[in-house]
Amino acid sequence: MKNFIFISPNFPTNYWQFCRELKNNGMNVLGIGDQPYDQLSGDLKASLNEYYKVDTLENYDQVYRAVAFFIFKYGRIDWLESNNEYWLERDARLRTDFHITSGFQNEDMPRVKYKSKMKEFYAKAGIPTARYHLVEGREDCAAFIKKVGYPVVVKPDNGVGAANTYKLACDQDLDNFLAEMPQDIPYIMEEFVNAEVNSYDAIIDANGEPMFETGNVTPFSIMDIVNENGNSIYYIVKDLPEDTRKAGRATVKAFGVKSRFVHFEFFRLTQDQKGLGKKGQIVGLEVNMRPCGGFTPDMINFAHSTNVYKIWADMIAFGRSTMPVGEHAFCAFAGRRDGKDFVLSHQEILDKYAAQMRMVERIPDALAGAMGNQMYVAVFPTREELDQFYCDILQCR
Repeated sequence: MKNFIFISPNFPTNYWQFCRELKNNGMNVLGIGDQPYDQLSGDLKASLNEYYKVDTLENYDQVYRAVAFFIFKYGRIDWLESNNEYWLERDARLRTDFHITSGFQNEDMPRVKYKSKMKEFYAKAGIPTARYHLVEGREDCAAFIKKVGYPVVVKPDNGVGAANTYKLACDQDLDNFLAEMPQDIPYIMEEFVNAEVNSYDAIIDANGEPMFETGNVTPFSIMDIVNENGNSIYYIVKDLPEDTRKAGRATVKAFGVKSRFVHFEFFRLTQDQKGLGKKGQIVGLEVNMRPCGGFTPDMINFAHSTNVYKIWADMIAFGRSTMPVGEHAFCAFAGRRDGKDFVLSHQEILDKYAAQMRMVERIPDALAGAMGNQMYVAVFPTREELDQFYCDILQCR
């Protein structure tokens, strides 16, 4: 029996389904987390063969000892994974230290975690990216801005999501940013791209070939949602555009991805932009070597009448999957921010879209900054119905 260690199987709360499908495939599923066992959901408990609680997952020594205990009790570990961006480097360090060769090692981290390092691999894939500069001080920033013009975007070179990401529109914004920028965190500055975000979401097998592919579209900037306390929307596409598919597959090859669930982000230009391309073209943004966050795996299932938790677990256990993909539709996510005066109340939304609604939940505080406080997930066969849903959900008085 193969041994699989799942780091933080309790968060996000839907990730127990990865564990369930691994266990259903005959694997020994061993969880390491910081939540007391008694507080784990019944579904997660049933999906694990054993659980090891640490005081905090931030303490590497404690997690190291947990892995060592599982090796002592169960023998060689075949896989170790969290499917979580926050723990990507931790996962790689544990694999390296315990000689678990079925995933990224320490040496792989720069190209998959540092936004500046990603640029050369996008270039290898033949995909343009925004011009950039690693921030040092005001003089070098001013020289870069003179070349590309305002606005520019600054963000941690190694960061998660849109946290600490800012749009600078003038010299005063630049001065404010430099005054407050943490000195121990490297920042990257990029030219601003007028675009919406299109993603390539795929499960890649051991040979670097896609077993399943889809994508999503984010019409609004996540950076603006976080910084301006706005509502959040994105949707799973009914059919993956061919240019996104082509760019995604080229990126898989360039980065040498194998045996992973990936979420690659691209800009789709909303206007012609010098040095990048014409309106509608694809531009590289960043790679994420894990599933798209939050409840996106569930949304993919709703959109494509399938089960990506099982497809992923089949990839791990068997290297292939016979899980069918059924009828396609758009799957919409809307996250409403507390405190706004919406035209339609929560109950009116539920009444109007009862037939299309698939999930209605409060968003955990850890995710609320980017996703809003109250989420709605619904499925629609046409783009017109999707647009009307967003209009009804987001319209304020």
